[in-house]
Amino acid sequence: MPNPFVNAMKQLDKAAGFLDLEPAILAKLKTPKRILQFSVPVKMDDGTSRNFEGYRVQYNDARGPFKGGIRFHPQADLNEVKALSFWMTIKCAVVGIPFGGGKGGVAVDPKKLSIGELERLSRGYARALGLNIGPKTDVPAPDVYTTPQIMAWIMDEYSRLIGHTEPAVITGKPLAVGGSLGRDTATGQGAFYVLESLARKVKLGKKPRLAIQGFGNAGYHLARLAYNAGYVIKAVADSQGGIVALDSAGFDPMEVAAYKSKNGALGSLKTKFKKIASVKVLEEAVEVVVPAALENQITEKNVGRIKAKVVLEVANGPTTPEADVKLFKKGIVLVPDVLTNAGGVTVSYFEWAQNLQGYYWTEKEVFAKLKPIMDDSFAAVWQIAVEKKTDLRTAAFILAVGRVAEAMKVRGY
Repeated sequence: MPNPFVNAMKQLDKAAGFLDLEPAILAKLKTPKRILQFSVPVKMDDGTSRNFEGYRVQYNDARGPFKGGIRFHPQADLNEVKALSFWMTIKCAVVGIPFGGGKGGVAVDPKKLSIGELERLSRGYARALGLNIGPKTDVPAPDVYTTPQIMAWIMDEYSRLIGHTEPAVITGKPLAVGGSLGRDTATGQGAFYVLESLARKVKLGKKPRLAIQGFGNAGYHLARLAYNAGYVIKAVADSQGGIVALDSAGFDPMEVAAYKSKNGALGSLKTKFKKIASVKVLEEAVEVVVPAALENQITEKNVGRIKAKVVLEVANGPTTPEADVKLFKKGIVLVPDVLTNAGGVTVSYFEWAQNLQGYYWTEKEVFAKLKPIMDDSFAAVWQIAVEKKTDLRTAAFILAVGRVAEAMKVRGY
């Protein structure tokens, strides 16, 4: 498996080639500001104790507090978390919100924990971080296999530490403890706004077909919004495998989700389909493929089998740099993760701002503020790609690295 941090640094170097960066700034951009690595002891339900490896990488805070999710995943490791924290730095700068980048993780399969064990792990992780997080320091959020409930436990544990309730320490919380309306659908909503902006630039036809690898929160909501707007959902996949509609009309993603909720697997009551491996969904003959699962899904090994006109990255880091080059040469438009999935962190910013003010917005207000940010960010990235004659990922990095470097320079870094 390619090292995601090595991939991230290749992306940085490529963008830096278009910018007149001072060597000291570039060198600093290649190193996290702070790495926290610790053991989280948890008393299990059977009375035994286990230690779980925990991480928090605080990459860059030149533009504001560190910001980024916490993932509970068996394969979480330091290189992955470093890469994700760097990409968060870039992502926040692409959409112009006042955050830096960070990321956290615990090497654990949360599906194998009871609710009590999961709560004790979450609170132990919060205690291990202590005052290294805070509303003006580092503001975590949910990520893979973490939930609003886990965010609530972490917020509560931090609040106990400082002696008063502080909802602004973390985002992605339940509404009852300061969450924002619209946060649960924000990543998919932002990705849909980007898809619509792209459709005005690239000819996709009257009923563009989508194949979506990853049918979690972001993938599902993108599918739902696209389906309601007239797109055809041809194939979807989760970690257990994928299904492809045999009918040209595709799937109703809401029906697929309901079937999965009831039966524990993807399927449809009305649509005939065939089952395929999850990664094969990306090779379907559709206009748009959407990697919305994990890193390193489009690589040198399968990039030659990508048939779509567009790769719309909703997952973090799903395409390797080598595959990026080949997609660009083939004329396939890749819209990068740091733009496409930035709706989530943007609404996290809205949640943080609401928490600090103690004033909360309607869902309509949230999306009315999100849409112009996503539209304007796409337009800025597209313009740079045209001017520099480069791919959209490099254009996004040029935009973001320039903003971060300017903040570092004026602050005296």
